[in-house]
Order: sequence, then structure tokens, then C-alpha cells
Amino acid sequence: MSESAESLRDQRKRETSRALTDVARRLTSEHGFAGFTVEEVCAEVGVSRRTFFNYFESKENAVFGFAAIDPRQEALEEEFVADGGDLLDDFIRLTMARFELFNPLDDAPAVFAIIEQEPRLIKAAFEQIAKNERRDMQLIVRRSGEGADAALRAEVLVQSVGALVRLSMDQLLHHHSTESFSDLVSRRLEVARTVFAPSQKAD
Repeated sequence: MSESAESLRDQRKRETSRALTDVARRLTSEHGFAGFTVEEVCAEVGVSRRTFFNYFESKENAVFGFAAIDPRQEALEEEFVADGGDLLDDFIRLTMARFELFNPLDDAPAVFAIIEQEPRLIKAAFEQIAKNERRDMQLIVRRSGEGADAALRAEVLVQSVGALVRLSMDQLLHHHSTESFSDLVSRRLEVARTVFAPSQKAD
């Protein structure tokens, strides 16, 4: 298959994924999360139940837009594993690139509205976040090797960067920052470096 044909195929898959999420969100708004079935979502989009589960692991994931891993994301992650630069800098770069790819801020108002209407879906959202964090930890261990404390170092890195990301997104969403997401994370990262740096006490 040519590169252009592959790109067109991937684009159509992304459009189908988006359509499934849009319909799932609308039906949630109109009928409540328990008020519709996967089959009804599929009927509106014109795909089979089997196709639905090729895109999403569950109805909850469709509502949130947590689709199966995008080939573009896989490529970014494999590039990160193969990189040999500073681990923190490279992981921040991966985080920024994924943000640019999917920009969760675009979907934030719709997701907040769904959670407000269906608070029980918060559990599913946190489960997916935890799954994504475990995936990132595995990427870091793959890159760094499975030496002593490798898993612990990966956990600390993922959770630390995750905190910077959450603070930066909060700044964008609730405080109407004019800075870009990249600048907000970078500024917080520089402060974090000073916090964790060895103290320079005079002898």
C-alpha cells in the first residue's frame, strides 16, 4: 500500500472514531449513559459492533474519546524509546508532541459536561488515565533497561511530568492563560529543576 493510500486510510479511521464519539456523547446528553446501547451508536454511524470495538474498548471510552492507540502516537513513542538524549527532556518532548496531536483542550468542555451529567463516569476516566500512565512507564523501562529501581524511576518520572501537565492544563482551562501549553509546561519544568536540584549551601 502506498504512503498516500495509507494516510487516507488512517484519516478515514480517525473520522470514524470521531463520529462514534460524537454520537455517543450526544446520546449520553439526550438519554443518559445507560439510556442507549453500543448497537445504537453503531447504527447511527453506519458501522458494525465489531468495528466499534476495534476503535474503543468500551462504551465509556467512546464517550470520552479514548480510542485505540493512533499509529501517529505509536510512531512518536517508538522514536522516544530509540532516542538517546536526556530522559526527562525527551519525555517532555513526547508529552508535548502527543498534546499537539490530540489537543485534549478541544474536547474539555464536552467531557466536563458529560461528567457533570454522569458523575459515575469519573471512575472510567481515572482508570484510563492510570492505564496511559502504566503505558508510559513501560516505554521508559524499555528505553532505560530493567536495572535496579527502573520501574520506580519510571513511576516517579511519569507522575512528576503528569503533575506539571495537570497544572498547565488547569492554567489554560480555568485561568484563561495566554501562554501556550508548551510554554506553561516548560516554565514549570524549569522551576521543578530548581526544586529538585541539590542545595547550594555555603560551606
